[in-house]
Amino acid sequence: MAIDVKLPELGENIEAGDVAAVLVSPGDQVAKDAPLLELETDKAVVEVPAPEAGVVAAVHVKAGDTINVGDTIASLDTAGPGTASPGTASPGTASPGTAGAENGAGVEAAVDSGAPEAPARPEVPEPPAAEPAAEPPGRTADAAAPQPAPPAAAPEPAGGRPIPATPAVRRLAREIGVDVNTVTGTGAGGRILLDDVKAAAKRLLQAPAAGAAPAAPPLPDFAQWGPVERTPLNAVRRTSAAHLTSVWQTVPAVTQQDKADVTELERLRKHYGPRAEAAGGKLTVTAILVKVAAAALKVFPQFNASIDLPRSEVVHKRYYHVGIAVDTEHGLLVPVIRDADRLNVFAIARALGDLSARARARKLTLAEMQGGTFTISNLGGIGGSHFTPIINAPEAAILGVSRAAWEPVWQDGAFVPRLRLPLSLTYDHRLIDGAAGIRFLRWVVEALEQPLLLALEG
Repeated sequence: MAIDVKLPELGENIEAGDVAAVLVSPGDQVAKDAPLLELETDKAVVEVPAPEAGVVAAVHVKAGDTINVGDTIASLDTAGPGTASPGTASPGTASPGTAGAENGAGVEAAVDSGAPEAPARPEVPEPPAAEPAAEPPGRTADAAAPQPAPPAAAPEPAGGRPIPATPAVRRLAREIGVDVNTVTGTGAGGRILLDDVKAAAKRLLQAPAAGAAPAAPPLPDFAQWGPVERTPLNAVRRTSAAHLTSVWQTVPAVTQQDKADVTELERLRKHYGPRAEAAGGKLTVTAILVKVAAAALKVFPQFNASIDLPRSEVVHKRYYHVGIAVDTEHGLLVPVIRDADRLNVFAIARALGDLSARARARKLTLAEMQGGTFTISNLGGIGGSHFTPIINAPEAAILGVSRAAWEPVWQDGAFVPRLRLPLSLTYDHRLIDGAAGIRFLRWVVEALEQPLLLALEG
């Protein structure tokens, strides 16, 4: 018996994706749950399994195709005598977790903003390749994918029939300000798709309004001035672009900046570095900042919250999951250190090393990039002074870290060299006022300048 294999719903965040690799060919025998292809979604590469054991009769997609949930990807003959038994796969079938793995190196967003060996050489040591990475030059580490909001009960229109839309579709509608009740679904049975919500948002943006900014004009024909080349945006870039645009248009953000004297912290970091390595991690400034940030979120709970304007409520989170912006050759990823408030710095360092390695190999799961309550973007290993990171909505704030540098500081009647770390805090002004913003940032600065303070005040 021949069956058509359709792209299943692999998770509430996956409605479509790009085919990264086809792992089987016509004539291959496959076991049930053996991978048929690798699908690149907005934040991860996932394997699509065979629903039954059988022989591949036909493959209907190729690498580079964009496919949606419900599209036919292959045909299987499940009744032939050569059908593979469960738990086996033909030699032509790739093993789960190996095919299509990416080996490109990314730079860690947690690149170390460490100190130079002497004030006479104001350079920061380059970070090791094993660290999670921040943004490449010219791009801020803030284009993270949307963090999931708690699923809401399905609203019902006046007629009483539930609106057919998945949690992912409802979340996108909430995040970009579209009332899902007003969207007409084009899917089977009137189901509302992600494209329907995006189209509704586009109509809202293009609708004339008093004082509204005009829509962006179409691009000129650049080829009239010289050779050009067009390349498609991958799934990560497409999602980042849509999310950044939404955040920029809907979140009134403020960025405040300060510098922390980390001279003593750098001495301690180098002193205890070997112990951290013996425990399986590397003691970086980012690992320390994760612990400091988790403590600060407890002192300033509005920074660990999200605003729900349709309900006129503030969602206060009682967990402290810190995301770390990681740059890869495919785009920005933000894995999350869960319960950072309960981990010591050595444990955080181990987690950072593990997440960075798997981010570069595209082996992070969607769950590992969801649920963050606060984000850190460290560009220190690349350079620069200050920058203005964009909030990873629906979080309330993001901390940007630049390169530490030796500077002359007036102390006790003389200038002395001190290592100073630039910090940039961007926050949602609907939740957080300027006074609260600077208090949070000063708390972080003092915790870095007085390491014992964190142990004393928690």
